[in-house]
Amino acid sequence: MTKTQSLVEEVRADYNQRRLARLSLEMQWQLNINFMVGNQYSYITQNGAIREDDKQYFWQEKEVFNHIAPIIETRISKISSSMPKVTVVPASADESDMESAKLSKEILDSVSNRINLTNIQKVASTWSEICGSCFYKIVWNNASGKMVAKDASGADIREGDVEVQAVSPFEIFPDNLSTENLDDVNSIIQAHAVDVDEIKRLYGKTIAAEDISAFTLDSNIGNLGGLGYNAHINKVSNIKLDHHCVVLERYNRPTKEHPNGQLTIVAGDKLLFDGELPYLNGDQVRTFPFAKQISNYMPGSFFGVSVVDRLIPIQRAYNAVRNRKHEYFNRAVMNVLAVEDGSVDTDSLEIEGLSPGKVLVYRQGSHIPEVVQNPSININFDSEEERLLGEFKTVSGVSDMMTDSYSQYTSMSGVALQLLAEQDLTRLATAIDSTKQAIISVGKQILRLYKQFAVLPRMLKLSGDNGSVKMYYWDQNEITSDDVVFDASTDGGESLGQRRSMLMDLLNKGLLYDKNGEFSQSMRKRCLDLLGFGMWEDGVDLNSLHINHAKEENLSVCKNKQISVMPIDQHQIHIDEHTAFVLSEMDKRLNQQQLNLLLSHIEQHKKLLAEQNKAEETNNL
Repeated sequence: MTKTQSLVEEVRADYNQRRLARLSLEMQWQLNINFMVGNQYSYITQNGAIREDDKQYFWQEKEVFNHIAPIIETRISKISSSMPKVTVVPASADESDMESAKLSKEILDSVSNRINLTNIQKVASTWSEICGSCFYKIVWNNASGKMVAKDASGADIREGDVEVQAVSPFEIFPDNLSTENLDDVNSIIQAHAVDVDEIKRLYGKTIAAEDISAFTLDSNIGNLGGLGYNAHINKVSNIKLDHHCVVLERYNRPTKEHPNGQLTIVAGDKLLFDGELPYLNGDQVRTFPFAKQISNYMPGSFFGVSVVDRLIPIQRAYNAVRNRKHEYFNRAVMNVLAVEDGSVDTDSLEIEGLSPGKVLVYRQGSHIPEVVQNPSININFDSEEERLLGEFKTVSGVSDMMTDSYSQYTSMSGVALQLLAEQDLTRLATAIDSTKQAIISVGKQILRLYKQFAVLPRMLKLSGDNGSVKMYYWDQNEITSDDVVFDASTDGGESLGQRRSMLMDLLNKGLLYDKNGEFSQSMRKRCLDLLGFGMWEDGVDLNSLHINHAKEENLSVCKNKQISVMPIDQHQIHIDEHTAFVLSEMDKRLNQQQLNLLLSHIEQHKKLLAEQNKAEETNNL
């Protein structure tokens, strides 16, 4: 056996061992998905398969009253709406680092819009809420981006770009299931089905197709429903993928033998790739291109726990109560007759039943058929049903305020409503915090990939504060910080309504007015931005325009271009911007000639500002 064949066998054996170790988790995930889509009479057999119960009697009520689906949908919606915008912290207080941080934030915003990161996050949250865990995969695709040239064969050469994928937990196999954090895992295998033609295109090797099972939704008109009808539900079924093969990607952390880590890709019986980890996506090191998101923590477990695990017993009990309740109603309405043998035509009675006005003829001397009275039931169906509905809310953390609109809330004060909303968010704190950390990790890895691969200058459209659009060219050298955090002004812990209420209180107390008691244009625009109405501000913010003009003059000096003072300049703003630039860039980008030019320019502004102040004093006299 060659070294290559030995490595392939090692990876496949490692994968099979990890797959068997977490088989019980996979079965629970499949059961959760079935309950989510409505197949709620399913269970896990001792052999590790999903089976469904059938009716035991033709009259048996066996309907599904799905409360798990709206609970999960509400949690996903709440988590998605609680995600604030990300920003980048500058590496230092220097002007260049601050501009670089602003550029990095614009890059993240541009990538988020291009790949529709919001939708990816919702897909990931769906997996996380149903199965307990989900993963983001952040990679660099050389075939993406704008075309920059053509090779000798005439094929397009593109600049490459970042891609983010939501990966289900079914594809992730860690080497240690008892490790809680992704950073503590030494090795991860991602197993996913890929079309053999795609493998041929990517790696240039022909792989034989395999028998691969996959999950899909299927309609099931089984032995469910009630008396006289069948129910239609969805279920998770296994299908076979044709023309596909399982690709195993094993990621190993850097070790003494492999300082840059190791990536081994295997498909079928062939080795597709074996080398170091491709991305400098860690903190100065190469690491896994994944970020983990969970619903709830489980101590001593790599994968999180889904709230569906806890809801399944309640859902089974709720279905049983509702169905037994309907069976009792059926017996009360349709009646059960006690008939003496031979006293009536039982065949006719069984077919026609007791229709209104029916003449029931019975044999003389026999007992009259009588209705069997239903026994009085001590169990109160309604109270048990309400108790189970309360358990749904207690276990899931989803309250009435999240899902319903009750008239009782209209008479409550704003403070009381705010406290209720905060309590709802508190019960989802674990899922929201995990999602935030995953998004931050995704943002950091995106910037690090651009820092590694964005060699050629790229064009980025930047929107100005007054609605203007600027074209900006950047490359890897422009990214000096990857410290991604959430913007405090858009913190997910505060809803839009809460921010509006707080801002109105500040306005009423006069805390946002200047020393002259006036409400400036810049503060007006900032308030509209915080309220979510930034696009309503069509007026031009002169201060912002003067600040941007001063910054453009700073860049012109660095390019040895002449600058001049204009009569319409706001001199104090220009003095502040130029002075800050000199102090931060004097030892880095400015030579002596450029420094003298900028200092002379500042003196001109000071001179004109003094003349302007003197003229205003004369007019006041």
